Amino acid sequence: MIDWSGARVCVTGGAGFLGRVVVRKLRERGCKRIHIPRSAEFDLTTDRGVERMYSVFRPDVVLHLAAEVGGIGANRDNPGRFFYANMAMGLHLIEYARRLDIQKFVQVGTVCAYPKFTPVPFREEDLWNGFPEETNAPYGVAKKSLFTMLDAYRQQYDLRSAVAVPVNLYGPGDNFDPASSHVIPALIRKAVEAVDRGREELVCWGTGSASREFLYVDDAAEGILRVAEEMDDPVPINLGTGSEISIKDLTGLIAELTGFQGQIVWDASLPDGQPRRCLDTSRAAELLDWTAATDLRQGLQNTIAWYQSQKTVPAITRAA
Repeated sequence: MIDWSGARVCVTGGAGFLGRVVVRKLRERGCKRIHIPRSAEFDLTTDRGVERMYSVFRPDVVLHLAAEVGGIGANRDNPGRFFYANMAMGLHLIEYARRLDIQKFVQVGTVCAYPKFTPVPFREEDLWNGFPEETNAPYGVAKKSLFTMLDAYRQQYDLRSAVAVPVNLYGPGDNFDPASSHVIPALIRKAVEAVDRGREELVCWGTGSASREFLYVDDAAEGILRVAEEMDDPVPINLGTGSEISIKDLTGLIAELTGFQGQIVWDASLPDGQPRRCLDTSRAAELLDWTAATDLRQGLQNTIAWYQSQKTVPAITRAA
């Protein structure tokens, strides 16, 4: 168990969507020394930037949340950058954690690491049983490679670490930039704008047949801190709700909650992404005594209310 009140904690991505909630929950646990490296000051994709971050902050614990990530369109447009940036950040951060013998390194992974045709629900044992869905494979493979690095470093250097694998996240403060947002903020923005502008059609990517599981950001943050507190070995642990919804049904629910009453049109020329995503969360329940607390309807209501309250829409493509 980590004594948060006495620990120096570095949260990469701590100014981002998930990171802000993790930082808030750390403060609620009594953590007083929280450091957030900003990309303008520390380029974590470089050896020099990471070395300087460790020198300045001298952390006991690193929670590595920072990522360059986006939805299907952003992944198709930036496969090389997404692989390099995510691989490089993790590679350097883990290596310096080992050199400096920090107390613990916590890696936040991604459901995109799972093979394209993983049997549902996804079990952690299935992570290496195939190649990820093509549109987000570079991002997913980069993140998954870091799981192996942490396992190797635990074996050779006794670096204590932990790995959380959250499903698709959503909630207040999400990225609503249409060029890089994930499915829920993208749909919310489209629906709200359609209502505001009196449009009669809502055009959506794909066929709507793919299914997804979604985890509210506060539940994800709590799960990540539980992983940090309870685990010393990089055993991947799924964080999710254990239930899935089709994109078509999700779109209908968002239309209902935003008041859009027009026609929903599906553009089948655009990709659906991975056919299904739904996690087996029994390991988290057993090892962490953690389960998600927020149901999808309530989480969507909170997210829509937050978005509608914003005068301007933040465009966040990198949580750092």
